[in-house]
Amino acid sequence: MDSKERYRVYSQYLRERYGEKVYKIPINLPVTCPNRDGTAGCGGCIFCGEEGAGFETLSKFIPVAEQLETNIAYIRKKYKAQKFIAYFQNYTNTYLSLMDFEKYMAEACREDVVEIAISTRPDCIHDDYLKYLQELKIRYNLTITIELGLQTVNYHTLKKINRGHTLAEFLDAVLRIKNYGLETCVHLILNLPWDDEADVIEDAKFLSALGIEQVKLHSLYIRRDTVMGKMYEQREFEIISMEEYVHRVILFLEYLRPEVVVQRLIGRAPEENSLFCNWNTSWWKIKDRIDEAMAELDSFQGKRFDYLHGRALREKHR
Repeated sequence: MDSKERYRVYSQYLRERYGEKVYKIPINLPVTCPNRDGTAGCGGCIFCGEEGAGFETLSKFIPVAEQLETNIAYIRKKYKAQKFIAYFQNYTNTYLSLMDFEKYMAEACREDVVEIAISTRPDCIHDDYLKYLQELKIRYNLTITIELGLQTVNYHTLKKINRGHTLAEFLDAVLRIKNYGLETCVHLILNLPWDDEADVIEDAKFLSALGIEQVKLHSLYIRRDTVMGKMYEQREFEIISMEEYVHRVILFLEYLRPEVVVQRLIGRAPEENSLFCNWNTSWWKIKDRIDEAMAELDSFQGKRFDYLHGRALREKHR
């Protein structure tokens, strides 16, 4: 049993859905975050740097169509690729006027783009924007995936990391997205210092019960120029070991609904200006260790997925 059989690997899912290998093309928009400009909070999440998460993107001042054309031309030449996902990656990509949002999304609709993925916050999901995306989905026969940053279901930790939204807002966002027939990918950080194994299990149970389609797992990345960076330098918390992270990933997967697509098991980030990044280990080595450990334990996604649909009733009358 290889990794493709032990958990629902994203690349394999894309091949099954689109009939061939599909490449994700990052797009950078001139947007910010309501947790930075004072609308939801100030300063942003304690782990977030000024430039956000899009370290592999082109300049936000380059038009969307040009960013796509530049990156697609490069990927097509290098890998002979034919199908692509337009990924609006950095910051909060629904945190702009509806008119501007429609303009940017329309620029991404081209014949070789089979999916649009939009990274945003749970408190920036609105019916008017979802209705427009639903129209694009139908008009261009596209898959639309909303990538929501949650990081943890522990509301105490959400407050600690200054997320600026609550669990209720996340629930509202997911249910609204589902109402319009769009798909959801949820981002989680599995080694936040204030979370334990019980939180990791609850992460998996919560997302499984909601019926989300995809997850993206991250390890904590600590930059020097952040609030969390200062806390780390002052030794206000400790980071779990790499082996403990591997254990948490496996635990999460075992409780996760088997149908959920796993986009990523470990984050990738630049080491420049970092205080902590993947235990100074290449991301692919950590992924290999997860695969090895799952094989050693005969572990697989959904192994402990037995807690929904009236578990107590089923147990009593089994």
